[in-house]
Amino acid sequence: MTKQEHWISARGCVYNVSTKYRRKVLIGSIAEDLHWLHELIAKQKGITLINQDIMPDHVHLFVTAHPIFAPANIVEIFKGITAKKLFEKHPELRNQLWNGHLWNPSYYVGTCGDATKDEIESYVEMQKVK
Repeated sequence: MTKQEHWISARGCVYNVSTKYRRKVLIGSIAEDLHWLHELIAKQKGITLINQDIMPDHVHLFVTAHPIFAPANIVEIFKGITAKKLFEKHPELRNQLWNGHLWNPSYYVGTCGDATKDEIESYVEMQKVK
């Protein structure tokens, strides 16, 4: 089995997640606003945003942060702020989503401690073709 075939669930998160019920709403001006929001949040929180890819139904962020930030907190920061701001600017989003939630509570976290930068970037690139 490859690394991507090992699905691990834990309280509050899933590793190598395959999310169901995605909606393709991250397009056009919404995607542009999300891109800008990611950059703003990273700058305000002192997180380095190395790369971001916004797909119509999900997002990949490649970040580095001070160890005071747990990976789960980084996810919470980005999901919480982007959902609030996008719903304020694009209220029509709520009608297009399951139960009016922008983000699924699941997420994938990989660290460079167990993967190289090239492996992470390769994983993100592979997701574009799915």
